[in-house]
Amino acid sequence: MDANLIWVLIGCALIGAGASLVGNFAFLRKRSLIGDAVAHALLPGVVLSFILFNEKSMWALFPGALIAGWISLLTIDGITRHSKIKADAAIAIVLSVFFAIGIVLLTRVQQSAVGNQSGLDSFLFGKAAAMMPGDLYLFAAVDLLLVLTVWALYPYLKLFSFDRDFASAIGLPVRTLSFVLSTLTVMAVAAGIQAVGVVLMAALIITPAAAGRFLAQRLSRMIFISVSIGTAAAISGVLISYTAPSMPTGPWIVIVLSLAATAVFVFAPERGMYARRRTLVKHQKKMMDENVLKLLFNFTEKSGADRFPVSDLTAARQFEAIPLERSIKRLEGDGLIRTDAFNQSKQGISLTDGGMNEAKRVVRLHRLWELYLNTRMNMAGDHVHHNAEAIEHIITPELETALIKELGYPKVDPHASAIPGIPERPKE
Repeated sequence: MDANLIWVLIGCALIGAGASLVGNFAFLRKRSLIGDAVAHALLPGVVLSFILFNEKSMWALFPGALIAGWISLLTIDGITRHSKIKADAAIAIVLSVFFAIGIVLLTRVQQSAVGNQSGLDSFLFGKAAAMMPGDLYLFAAVDLLLVLTVWALYPYLKLFSFDRDFASAIGLPVRTLSFVLSTLTVMAVAAGIQAVGVVLMAALIITPAAAGRFLAQRLSRMIFISVSIGTAAAISGVLISYTAPSMPTGPWIVIVLSLAATAVFVFAPERGMYARRRTLVKHQKKMMDENVLKLLFNFTEKSGADRFPVSDLTAARQFEAIPLERSIKRLEGDGLIRTDAFNQSKQGISLTDGGMNEAKRVVRLHRLWELYLNTRMNMAGDHVHHNAEAIEHIITPELETALIKELGYPKVDPHASAIPGIPERPKE
């Protein structure tokens, strides 16, 4: 394997890990655009460092980038604190102004005798191939500092990121913690501009954290996942760029990262779009099935009959034909209803013993909630039905027990209809 490739792989892996680590806290603090503003604001610092030292190594350019990044953060905070301009507008202003200054300085340098050979324009979109073995020591030092700082202050950074007001109320130094997180963000962004570039660096800060949030409920696990995604994307982007030399490394890193994040957004087990859609469909089917059972119970309660034509269901609730047909098949498959001929021409439907028990449960929840809304929330009896329809499907057994106890083991609802299956009041 090419030695230069090894350096680039290690360097980009360190950059991806460091950026992903600090990105979690920016994401949780809802300051996702800060990474973008800092990345663009670094450009004038990089160019001024080059003018001052006439050296393209990261060791020479890093201090200028760090100072420029910090000035940009101070400017954003100053604008939001001392004016009526909101944070997003302040970020956009600082990003545009600093980046414009950087472009002007970069153009002046490139037009000079020294600038023709400088290659500073590679910092716009990144040029990982320009990475030197000595740069790895800088990246490793930055990552080590990031990890040690996060490890030492983890409980405080965690609390501050989730709830700044509460952290302030219990006496934590929130301004110091904000200073620490801002410094870590600037350092991570400054370290990565050579490989990824100022234009794309924000993606490496926020995208892994966003993907990690879809896959984790705990911050520690979120950090582990996001760092893994960021590191893997950086390595993959380098390898793809190596196989196609005409393709820049930075954009490939961001493309791989975006594809991985998109896959997470769609297929994450609990929060992904597919899982949420599947849960929604499952709940819709459950509501449909319970509405059919409840309607059959009401028919039985009013008429005393035990079998009804399917057309009665459609007439009573205006069910759509296809969803109703599918619901009947599901209920019949679960052994909750029976279907047979009705009057030699129509399909009849009736509740099984298991279906009757399930129907009583749904009706009981509906009427309990109607009674609660009427007696505890002072809603008129003719206004409680639709509210009960909306919530009856999500009342848990624990909440049902609490409702029965709260309402004093009631026997009838606000409409004087019997509430089925209410146990007797326990003796004291």
